Amino acid sequence: MTVHFIGAGPGAADLITVRGRDLIAASPVCLYAGSLVPAALLDACPPAARKVDTARLTLDEIVAELVAAHAAGHDVARLHSGDPSLYSAMAEQMRRLDAAGVPYDVTPGVPAFAAAAASLGRELTVPGVGQTVILTRVTGQATPMPAGEDLATLAASRAVLVLHLAIQRIDDVVADLLPFYGEDCPAAVVAYASRDDELILRGPLATIAAQVAAAGVKRTAVIVVGQTLTAKEFPDSHLYSAARTR
Repeated sequence: MTVHFIGAGPGAADLITVRGRDLIAASPVCLYAGSLVPAALLDACPPAARKVDTARLTLDEIVAELVAAHAAGHDVARLHSGDPSLYSAMAEQMRRLDAAGVPYDVTPGVPAFAAAAASLGRELTVPGVGQTVILTRVTGQATPMPAGEDLATLAASRAVLVLHLAIQRIDDVVADLLPFYGEDCPAAVVAYASRDDELILRGPLATIAAQVAAAGVKRTAVIVVGQTLTAKEFPDSHLYSAARTR
């Protein structure tokens, strides 16, 4: 039997792939983080499915559930918010499943940064303005950042920055970015992207932290900083150019 790591999307229950929803419907066991995965997705589970909320479980307890389901001959839908290739702790589960001889596969999902960009109504890569997007986080209660991946080093590129898991340190983020991006650089915060309670804050980098404090945003938010957020004057891309040889 197989453990299916499934990207459950950023929040809206219908932002999941057809494959992901089909795997949920075909799996007798479903593990999900109740604090992040929309409850409506569980409606796709088989009627008698075992549903396990992993929000308060340790890694060992989660893997034990996966191994036990495999031993019983049951496929498992293992739901991760957003896309499991980013900040999902999937790699450490895979490492233990490899050691236990349990097979698995991965179904991608809509990542939070893509949902945030959609809510902002912006393309993050704009010709002549910005063609690089850096997805990162900051050191906090999580594991330390590797050498060379501190915010100041990344900010030196002046590329579009999307920060996950950093909203509670927004003041430090702004302080680190101001020397590189300047006070007037466009910034945005999208909390609960794609959900009914979604909140969008926009403004220059110098004011975004104050907006976050005033709105009381403390979790489930991404920070976006870069010139493409407000770019209006830019060349058309070569993709659809009449001068392009087809």
